[in-house]
Amino acid sequence: MEKTLVLGKIYSDSEVNVPHFSLQGLLPEGQILALHSEVRTLSLLGQGPELLRQQQFSDSELRVLKAILEAFPHYCPYEVLLASVTTHTINTSNIDQSRQKLQLARDRGEWRQELRPIRRALSSLRYKLHIFHLEISIVREGGCSLTCLVSPADGSVFR
Repeated sequence: MEKTLVLGKIYSDSEVNVPHFSLQGLLPEGQILALHSEVRTLSLLGQGPELLRQQQFSDSELRVLKAILEAFPHYCPYEVLLASVTTHTINTSNIDQSRQKLQLARDRGEWRQELRPIRRALSSLRYKLHIFHLEISIVREGGCSLTCLVSPADGSVFR
């Protein structure tokens, strides 16, 4: 059984789940993002693999980031983001509950208050994503999506 050392803790392969995201169109070719939820870290890897950039996130930032990354190349709806922040397990039932909660908040004129936990996480998350040249765009009353601060086509390769 293989073992991995991450930030001073040893994990077996069965404990380590590190999804990789190529984010085609946002990252230069040959680079990928690796999201290690256990240590709340996002790493930009080049070929080899070579560690190019790394950033650590709070729990709520990580939950929002994971939902946005999984939705790419589409936007991540607010009900998914709210379910991500308020529950540990994302499933259809939790997303439906969040959708109903947001609809009720919209009807009562409390939309901004209901989105407060998401906005709080997004505020700090945006800044932390800048080292990867990534930005979060808001889809009005829809959700959030990832965009690029610089074009990967113009040769802006991370070193």
